[in-house]
Amino acid sequence: MIEGLHSDEAFMREAIKQAQYGFEEGEIPVGAVVVCENRIIARAYNQVEKLQDVTAHAEILAITSAENYLGTKYLANCRLFVTLEPCTMCIGATYWSQLDEIVYGAADEKRGFTTMAPNAPHPKVKIKSGVMADECGKLMTDFFKKIR
Repeated sequence: MIEGLHSDEAFMREAIKQAQYGFEEGEIPVGAVVVCENRIIARAYNQVEKLQDVTAHAEILAITSAENYLGTKYLANCRLFVTLEPCTMCIGATYWSQLDEIVYGAADEKRGFTTMAPNAPHPKVKIKSGVMADECGKLMTDFFKKIR
């Protein structure tokens, strides 16, 4: 087996690729992937502007895609990798979808769930923060420099 093939960093790199797609389309660059049994089953990036839908966050789109792929509304035994700390809406979606783990990169000190709703995650979900945080944060910083 290739060393690191199924590491948190490898999956986060895939989420960063998704965020880059969003960046290139003028979306806030957040990317997400859902992993089940060490295999990516869904990928998404923010599409709020493209779809003119405030709920079209990367996490929501990835969760919906994963549920469609698996043919179920629950994502037990699945992990969500996202480049930015989920907002309250997205952490709520993770609660209801019953993900096993959420792994995120950069913190969102203004709108992230740890600030806005620290008790919102499902009590059984594992949460890991700061995975490739510098790389994830740089995308956000570069995006906002570009538009200002």
